Amino acid sequence: MGKSQHATPTGDGRISSTGRPDAAPDAAPDPGSAKRPAGVRVVLFALMIAMLLAMLDNMIVGTAMPTIVGELGGMDHLSWVVTAYTLATAASTPIWGKLGDMYGRKGVFLSSIVLFLIGSALSGMAQDMGQLIGFRAVQGLGAGGLMVGVMAIIGDLIPPRERGKYQGMMAGVMAIAMVGGPLVGGTITDHLGWRWTFYINLPLGVIALAMVTAVLHLPKKRSQTRIDYVGAALLTLGITSLVLITTWGGTEYDWLSGQIIGLGILGVVALALFLVVERRVSEPVLPLHIFRNRNFSLVTLVGFLVGFVMFGSMTFLPLFQQTVQGASATNSGLLLLPLMGGMLVVSMIAGRVTTKTGKYKFFVVAGGALLTVGLALLSTMDTDTTRFTSGAYMAVLGAGMGFLMQTTMLIAQNSVEMKDMGVGSSSATLFRTIGGSFGVAIFGAIFTHQVQTTMAERIGKAGEKMTGGGAQMDPKGLAKLPPMVKDAYDHAVASGTHHVFLWGAAISVIGFAAAWFLKEVPLRGGPTKPAAESPEGSTAGDRVPVAETV
Repeated sequence: MGKSQHATPTGDGRISSTGRPDAAPDAAPDPGSAKRPAGVRVVLFALMIAMLLAMLDNMIVGTAMPTIVGELGGMDHLSWVVTAYTLATAASTPIWGKLGDMYGRKGVFLSSIVLFLIGSALSGMAQDMGQLIGFRAVQGLGAGGLMVGVMAIIGDLIPPRERGKYQGMMAGVMAIAMVGGPLVGGTITDHLGWRWTFYINLPLGVIALAMVTAVLHLPKKRSQTRIDYVGAALLTLGITSLVLITTWGGTEYDWLSGQIIGLGILGVVALALFLVVERRVSEPVLPLHIFRNRNFSLVTLVGFLVGFVMFGSMTFLPLFQQTVQGASATNSGLLLLPLMGGMLVVSMIAGRVTTKTGKYKFFVVAGGALLTVGLALLSTMDTDTTRFTSGAYMAVLGAGMGFLMQTTMLIAQNSVEMKDMGVGSSSATLFRTIGGSFGVAIFGAIFTHQVQTTMAERIGKAGEKMTGGGAQMDPKGLAKLPPMVKDAYDHAVASGTHHVFLWGAAISVIGFAAAWFLKEVPLRGGPTKPAAESPEGSTAGDRVPVAETV
């Protein structure tokens, strides 16, 4: 294993993670330093395209689902189009991260893009619902590598102290995906057909492939250690069980049914065996020692809770807007702009300040506080709440998310050694994803129960029967309801979202409390200090590496 070195641009402007060793503060300036920002932005642009592919896909495809069912049939298996993708993404995320650590980030990342594009092309050519579900699983396997690959490569190329300069780009991609996804999906479906909701990934993916291949140069690695196949299989089984519980619980099967309880037992046993295996193998797929770092464990918990309340909230905000406030499906995406705008602006500010000062704990604490306040404000919405008021509340929630989304990943990556950058990034991503799955499932159960209860209270057994198969109704069906029934349903949805956001606020308090226990460890890439001042006995130079050569 060679020296740890900075990522520096080559003479032709390409980015390479092999460069001169870290220099002392008074050393001569790096001759390529003037080109570094432009070079890094070229690489980041390619990475952001790949990130957009993964985030945009579900948003676009969701809009096309009614048309897909109309052509392919298979209404009974509709949910599996999303479930297969989610399952494959969650299960493959930690494995992609480990493969990148063992065999080199670039090759593994390019493989994930190719796999995602193959899945996209096959999904667009699907002739029945069974084929579409299978091809979506292939697409999901690739998507798992896209997100963790982007985060890990950024962790390799850009020291945590400097990453805030580019934080706005990542927040911007999320905003584009959340707001633009439904708009793009509807437009493509109406004018080109649903198959192009998958084919649209191909030109974007080819651009990302070409740019990453040409511009990104990372050290090649070749681990001599065997892959931990048993640990990978057990982890996949455990994650699959958890995702299926959150997907099927309260919808396909009752929460206390034999199927859900059986999945719970299977998941617990698989994860318990996984822990045993990981302690014994030489190269575990998820090294447990990274969780001994207090900051890593705390931000993993915060990330899980952020995913829990964020994805849960994002699920029910459009429903409230469409049902109670009368927004169209397209406009409900635009009405999320205050949330995305708040997240984008705050994320950029937090990133700049972190780069300048090296301080980050304040942003996690402030993010937890704003997240709690924003959810509490949203819980006050009722049938009389105006769009302006709900937009103001969403801006507060977005500000909290902006403080937390990138900062938690920053802390997670700063808390692991460079050799564990992939598994550190994938673990943070995985726990956020699992948190989102649990949030949607649990908030969905709370919402459904409250809607059914309110409908029964307002119009008796007719209301209970009307929502007996689920709390959500088709917009066209809502328009045909008698005024009294429509009013009752509006109040029921408002009551359901009230309870969802109230519970979300209560849960986010845990993340706010956990943030106070973070230790403000200096970020890698900051000004060097004498060895005696470095935390935990390491030298400042040991904390600066951007990538490791072999």
